[in-house]
Amino acid sequence: MHNDLPARRAAQGWSQAQLAVRLGVSRQTVISIERGRFDPSLPLAFAIAATFGCTIEDIFTPDPPD
Repeated sequence: MHNDLPARRAAQGWSQAQLAVRLGVSRQTVISIERGRFDPSLPLAFAIAATFGCTIEDIFTPDPPD
């Protein structure tokens, strides 16, 4: 799954640690999501979208089929 979380976070002027605090997760979780190593749970994906005032689909896009 791809995401534009780093760009959205940077546009707000937030560090990874600041976003982590807003979401109630660790900085490592934010890093893993941004790098595509970890797909967030549905509740966390909703929290991320709400934090940025958009929908989950605005942030996350599925990988293209093989």
